[in-house]
Amino acid sequence: MKKATKKEIVEIHKRFVEKYSDAETELTYKNAYELVIAVALSAQCTDKRVNILTPPLFEKYATPNDLAKADLEDVKSFINSCSFFNNKAKNIIQMAKRVVEVYGGEIPLDEKELQTLAGVGQKTANVVMIEYTGANLMAVDTHVFRVAHRLGLSDDKTAIATEATLVKKFKNDLHALHQGMVLFGRYICKAKNPLCEECFLTEFCKTKKSFKV
Repeated sequence: MKKATKKEIVEIHKRFVEKYSDAETELTYKNAYELVIAVALSAQCTDKRVNILTPPLFEKYATPNDLAKADLEDVKSFINSCSFFNNKAKNIIQMAKRVVEVYGGEIPLDEKELQTLAGVGQKTANVVMIEYTGANLMAVDTHVFRVAHRLGLSDDKTAIATEATLVKKFKNDLHALHQGMVLFGRYICKAKNPLCEECFLTEFCKTKKSFKV
């Protein structure tokens, strides 16, 4: 597959930032605590589904303190229509315990410290930082991975490697680029049946056939 040229990368960067400079996550949340949970639950689960599950969960467990003392089976009952809910329920309770014990009940707004919380990997930590603080970070989900490969920005095999490549190539405005690539991949450059007639990057597309992730 052909790679995007430096000139193409500059133009792709410009168009994404122009179109998506105000983009934000479609997950609903009121504070950093709710955001961490929503992002963690959204792994292999749609944002729409997460937004249906979380309001009653957040109502009952409004703070890390509440969730740290929660009964596992009760937490599972709130999120059981989400993929991998058993694991996710365990993780968010453990996450809350650490936040209470180590961070005084406040979510640490640092990507490395966030990764010390149960169920929070590099992608989740970066998404929280991008969304909550506008940090100049990149996070790669299935949409970003697909878009990066179809545009010839990356031929990496993993999300982490793709993230490093995008950071190197784009350098700045990464928060807008991340949010833009997520929305673009979700609604236009879809895995199956991409809406090429609605695409604003057609001339940079290297393939629409592969990467149906």
